Amino acid sequence: MVIERFGVSKRARGVGIWLGMVCLAGWLGSPAWGAAPGDPLPPTYANVPYDTDKLTVLDFWKADGESPRPLLVYIHGGGWTGGDKKVSPRFVRTYLDKGISVASINYRLTGTHPLPTPVHDAARAIQFLRHNAAKWNIDKKRIALTGGSAGACTSMWLLLHDDLADPDSPDPIRRESTRVLAAAVRGGQTSIDPPVIREWLGPKVLEHRMIWMAVGEPNMAAAWKNYKKHRATYVEFSPYNHLTKDDPPLWMSYGPDTSLPSKNAGHGIHHPVYGIKMKEKADRLGVECHLIIPRTSTSQRYPTMESFLIDKLLAEEP
Repeated sequence: MVIERFGVSKRARGVGIWLGMVCLAGWLGSPAWGAAPGDPLPPTYANVPYDTDKLTVLDFWKADGESPRPLLVYIHGGGWTGGDKKVSPRFVRTYLDKGISVASINYRLTGTHPLPTPVHDAARAIQFLRHNAAKWNIDKKRIALTGGSAGACTSMWLLLHDDLADPDSPDPIRRESTRVLAAAVRGGQTSIDPPVIREWLGPKVLEHRMIWMAVGEPNMAAAWKNYKKHRATYVEFSPYNHLTKDDPPLWMSYGPDTSLPSKNAGHGIHHPVYGIKMKEKADRLGVECHLIIPRTSTSQRYPTMESFLIDKLLAEEP
């Protein structure tokens, strides 16, 4: 079993679902990201369109500094089926205080726009931000990503995927790079391919609507029936498949419940095995990868997401 390599004890494997899901919910929807009452911090630029749809908008907080500033981009979760770009002032200030600008994006959702739309919207948002680098004082070479759940999946896909820039495009935004220097994510899916994740996690993971809505199907039965048609999409949008030895560093965290098979859809869609599989592949390839699972896996160098992102974004040679 892959989990045994990471030293999971019988006691850890027996952690109850309540504790695991409470901890995970705290991480994916913590005040560090979720909207917090009071203490407002309005964006420098709010609801800026980066494409033509009403959902393709972003907020931008400009950090102080004369030289071009590093940028952290937040991509919200919600299974690509919901969610919003709202972030708390505390999250934004953590990075502004270090001279790092922050952007948070909305994107179209799979209820009306299946893959590739949500992920390609996020890619265009990165290109749009680069296109506005001079105007907004952004250092194009110092852009990192963060997000939870589906936002984590998108962040990892962008981190690991080949550049989507089209140098011959008549659209100057599309000529910009989609590559970033690092990503730090929570509870992210490293694969969305049904036969792969069923093997990793058991059948309950396939009860989560993210998997069938990603390809525009009304339920999992329909997704299985039409799997041959959708297989290329499932494979393409599984970040694990894009990891190669020359990729930038990745930091991941998950809840503590490593028990298998997954207990239900929520446990399965955010299961630590996603991170374990990615970490194992990264280690084989020599790619810098940090995995945090309480009582199972830690990083002495970067125990928190903030420590990782701030170090990478402020490094002298990104």
